[in-house]
Amino acid sequence: MAPPTAASHIRLTGIATCLATAAATLDTLSDALGTPFLGTISATVQSLLDYVETLQRNKDDCIELLDHARQLLDAIISVLVNSNTSGEMPPLTLKQIGKFTETLHKIHAFVEAQQGGLKIKNLFRKGEMNTLLKDCKSGLVQAQEFFKINSINFAVNVQKMQQDSEARHQQALAMIEGLSDTASSRTSHPEILSSAHNSSNSFSILPSEPKIFHGRESELADILNLFSSGTPKLVILGAGGMGKTTLARVVVHHPMISETYKENRFFIACDSASSKAELAALIGVHLELKPTQDPTQSILKYLSRSPPTLLILDNFETVWELTEGRGDVEEFLSHLTDVESLALMITMRGAERPAKVHWTRPFLPPLTPLSQNAARRVFVDIADDHYDTREVDQVLQLTDNMPLAINLLASLADSEGCSEVLSRWTREKTTTISEGYDKRNNLETSIKLSLASSRIMSQPQSLDLLSILAIQPDGLSDVELLQGGLPLDNILACKGALLRTALAYRNENRLRVLVPIREYMQKFFPAKDCLIQPLHNHFHELLGVYTGHAGSPSSLQVVPRISSNYANIQCILENSLQTDFNLVSAISVCYLNQFSVTTNRGMIPMIYKIFQNLSHSTDHRLRASLYTELINCWRYNPELNTGKLIIQALKHLSDFDDTDLECRFYNTLAYYYLEHDSDMVMASKFCETSILLAISTGNTGRQCDALRYLAHVKKALGDAFAARGIAFQAQRLARVSGDLEREAHALHLEALCWTDQGNLRKSILCNKRARQLLVLCGMSGCNIDNFIMHSQGEDHRLKSEYLEAHAIYSQMHEQISVSQSPYLYTFSLYSIAEVGLAIGAAHDDVERNIRAAKTGFQTIGDQRMTGMCDVLTADLITRDGACLDAKELLCKTLHFGWGKYADLMSYCLERLGNINLWGAPQWTTLLLVHSLKSKQMLGTYKALQFLGDLFLNWKDPDTATSLFTVSLAGFTYMDIHRSRAECLVRLGDMAQGDGDLVKAVEHWELAKTLFQRSSQVLQVEECDQKVCAIN
Repeated sequence: MAPPTAASHIRLTGIATCLATAAATLDTLSDALGTPFLGTISATVQSLLDYVETLQRNKDDCIELLDHARQLLDAIISVLVNSNTSGEMPPLTLKQIGKFTETLHKIHAFVEAQQGGLKIKNLFRKGEMNTLLKDCKSGLVQAQEFFKINSINFAVNVQKMQQDSEARHQQALAMIEGLSDTASSRTSHPEILSSAHNSSNSFSILPSEPKIFHGRESELADILNLFSSGTPKLVILGAGGMGKTTLARVVVHHPMISETYKENRFFIACDSASSKAELAALIGVHLELKPTQDPTQSILKYLSRSPPTLLILDNFETVWELTEGRGDVEEFLSHLTDVESLALMITMRGAERPAKVHWTRPFLPPLTPLSQNAARRVFVDIADDHYDTREVDQVLQLTDNMPLAINLLASLADSEGCSEVLSRWTREKTTTISEGYDKRNNLETSIKLSLASSRIMSQPQSLDLLSILAIQPDGLSDVELLQGGLPLDNILACKGALLRTALAYRNENRLRVLVPIREYMQKFFPAKDCLIQPLHNHFHELLGVYTGHAGSPSSLQVVPRISSNYANIQCILENSLQTDFNLVSAISVCYLNQFSVTTNRGMIPMIYKIFQNLSHSTDHRLRASLYTELINCWRYNPELNTGKLIIQALKHLSDFDDTDLECRFYNTLAYYYLEHDSDMVMASKFCETSILLAISTGNTGRQCDALRYLAHVKKALGDAFAARGIAFQAQRLARVSGDLEREAHALHLEALCWTDQGNLRKSILCNKRARQLLVLCGMSGCNIDNFIMHSQGEDHRLKSEYLEAHAIYSQMHEQISVSQSPYLYTFSLYSIAEVGLAIGAAHDDVERNIRAAKTGFQTIGDQRMTGMCDVLTADLITRDGACLDAKELLCKTLHFGWGKYADLMSYCLERLGNINLWGAPQWTTLLLVHSLKSKQMLGTYKALQFLGDLFLNWKDPDTATSLFTVSLAGFTYMDIHRSRAECLVRLGDMAQGDGDLVKAVEHWELAKTLFQRSSQVLQVEECDQKVCAIN
């Protein structure tokens, strides 16, 4: 029998092997299915495996944690493999997988802490390791209960464990292969059950080509004729149910169009859009643009660079008929039509075309009813030709030859016969005529007869399904039908009944209902609360998964599911707002608003309606939640009376006990006062209030956030040393709780402090570690990652590695959305301008970027960065020779920032302290005093360098040499190439004056290399000239 130590090692090795297999399986499933969290879990497990062989402490605890984690990974894989929705998990399951991911991060923190490294060990105080272990075990137990793992059998043979793990891997591969086969077969054999996976992830799928199409040959020929002479901009008009969408579908699949536009054909239903922003976001999704890009500009840029493209916007009246935003919508259309390579076609009810657009002439006339012959052919194609022609004509007479009405009655006749249809029509029409007659009544009667058909009667709950679909403009995929909790006994049979009676249709793998039928159902058969509430709960949980992991790829993987139901969710919440608006609905609105803002749709109008109606609510928690959300979105609504909101929120928070919401509110205020008002006193006050409350309730997450904001306050006030200490506290807390994202935030802040203190090496290390943590928690490429990336660019800039910095800033500018991150987007423009000044970029390019950045910061309300833009303007006009104007602007900016913005003061004093420009030593002295007081190493050595120039001018070479030597040592420590080179040039010049030509050349040659590294072309030439003159 193996000794305990050997047995433990064998077991640990076996667990590690199984974990590696599970990680590979999850990685494969993540790539194939796109299920949230799988990629993050896989990355975390792979990182854990790096520490397995080097455990030095608490090995038994680590083995227990890893074995529990292994069993849970197996359970998650089994759930995915056995899923009937191709990996689309119910929101509640996703929520639990997300919680397990957080537990896995805590396990990672615990296992890594057993390696014996001093830095990691120092992060944990006495007793905190036990708390972390307890949290790990508690999270595992919760996950085991959800996934129904009753007990862990530690006696399982290691070989058997590995065999089971490998078997699950093979099952996953087989399941993925089966999905591919199923998808392939479904393209040729339509089924009632559509692909659940594709339903929420494939936005650019074209609708199917209509199999029945008669009577529009003339209109089709006119459209194709316009396409033959270029890229037309067309509008298909007509009444509801007249066949506009069908005509557009025929056009998009026509051989001539397919050959010309190939894969660059996009058919977008606009039912879900209610504003220009939502329309742009919808188009961006179909074009598969990153959700972090600016919707309007990125769309125009994409289309301008693409081959000839056809864009069809169906049911465009939905977004155009709203008079409030009609001007914006028409302006957006105008920009689209300016793209020469874009063919644009829209369908909309009515007879009026959107203005501000130069539509291609001749205009297409509005569609009219079909001819009798065409109507008869449509009827026969649906109901066959065995009916008496006179009866068919009588049925058609009832439809006014409107395509939708023909479709409905032909489908009805196919199952019940023409005679029965005519008989029932006579009975129904008696009631209709008594209420007044118009052509709309014929369509409504057609719908009514279809609802009373035998197919519907055989599945009476199909009427309930149709009523819920009537308030779901996006339609529903099989994922929502199966997971939405609708109280219908056989939901797929109900779906089949609606499809067979043409009351619903399938498009983009979603069950949809045409607008006229939706309007009829809302009028006569509104959805019951018992149908709406389950879907509300389903979408609420889905939004909760997104907001609970905001910014991570796991949340981004949920984006397609929310996007494809965006209008559905709004309709459900609107319904809730009109009936019994409660806390859950309010939270849903807040969640949806966060989603809308993040995905560039802007703030949802509903949040303002709620705000206006809040005076009628007595729910204090509801009101406090909404006020906090509104304050948090201050960047997107600068006209909001934030002061009044703060007073009201504080009043409501005192009427109930929710310390987490209270902490979030105080942190929101701290951020608001820090970024909007630059009021450091108020920002500090609310940070400290939040910290005290978080400590008293053990809320380490909110405490980390408050510490981070407080560190920002200290940094803004010039106390980088204190800020770094606070950032380390936040880092330690995040580490103890296994919160990798918050730890990355704190590390980034520590890096910024090291940068302020001139220790660029430590800044680089902190930023590198922070980005590694973001990879582990699946947030690589998110907003915080972009901030860290910008910080890395700043490190390059400070080291005068300008080309590397410029590449980072330019990359960021291309990929960041001004809507999602207005500050970072604008900051990238500022940084590009700053680097451009350093490498001699063209005046107009630099000036344009400065102007755009200043406008952006003014819009945001960032006074500090607006002042920074003025500093860059001073640099630009200094370069142009207007030194007096530049000095006046710098003095003005310094006066504005004095005592408020330490970094702005430093920037101004670094310019004013350069005696080669101004010849005024008092500014240099002031720079030195300010830098010493704020412990800024870079500013201190710059001041010493300038003083060296001063003493050189005063004919005191000994003092100048000492000052340049000290400055050179400091710049060498910080690895700042350009400043080192400037000091070396001065020392070389003085060596030449002393007659030491060898030393002079040595200094100039080294300076030349450093100037080359910092892209200073003119200075390189000057060094060459100095050396040549000696030689």
